[in-house]
Amino acid sequence: MNFTNKTIWITGASSGIGRALALALSKKKVKLILSARNSNKLEEVRLLCQNPENVKILPMDLAMWKKASYWAKDALDLFGGVDILINNAGISQRSLVAETDLEVDERIFRVNYFGTIALTKAVLPSFIEKKAGHIVVVTSVVGRVATPFRSSYSASKHALHGFFDSLRAEVYDSNIRVTLICPGFVNTNISKSALTGDGSEQGTLDKATKNGLSPEYFAKKAVKVIQRERQEVVIGGALEVLAVYLKRFFPLILAKMVRKVSVT
Repeated sequence: MNFTNKTIWITGASSGIGRALALALSKKKVKLILSARNSNKLEEVRLLCQNPENVKILPMDLAMWKKASYWAKDALDLFGGVDILINNAGISQRSLVAETDLEVDERIFRVNYFGTIALTKAVLPSFIEKKAGHIVVVTSVVGRVATPFRSSYSASKHALHGFFDSLRAEVYDSNIRVTLICPGFVNTNISKSALTGDGSEQGTLDKATKNGLSPEYFAKKAVKVIQRERQEVVIGGALEVLAVYLKRFFPLILAKMVRKVSVT
């Protein structure tokens, strides 16, 4: 794929992975639409991008996913269309199953799953009409390998894999590509905003998250994955990549490892 003059819509673009992706992609002579809840932070990211005049912000909250059709209309109008949708926004979790309120499980799915698929469905008709488009989904290694303290977060990411694997097959003949990118630990604020069992934010940075990949390194790798239109790629440390292979070939060994591994 040649990125030049493409319009790319990134959700969760105000910080972390989304911010790093915006800055990296802005070097590719593209037009960017940046979305997240905080308009002030989005504007800060816009001004840091190369050629900020080619960057627009579109604040939104994926938890209010029933508004997706309105957001999509606004996004399509900003630059006359969208070529690549990067579904990056999401919320994490740090709580045991037995201590997690059902309302928290529902909130995680509302943002991570329903918000993501609602936005995708809202943009999809424009892709089908022009027989071109690329849908990128930033999921997680726990979308492949579930760990403690991530029950509903992991479930929401597993659900995304199922949905987008199915969508990929359906839209292939329409020249629409679907890429799933599975991060391992990346050093962002995701653990600070992760939901605990009662719905409050954890507020602290996990050791495992702190020791993760830098967002800039992750974004550099992810941009190459998107450009090559790969179907699914894990971007993480050696242990996280190993876990995915163990899940496939040696699941009992992985099960023992998961019970002991530090995930916070």
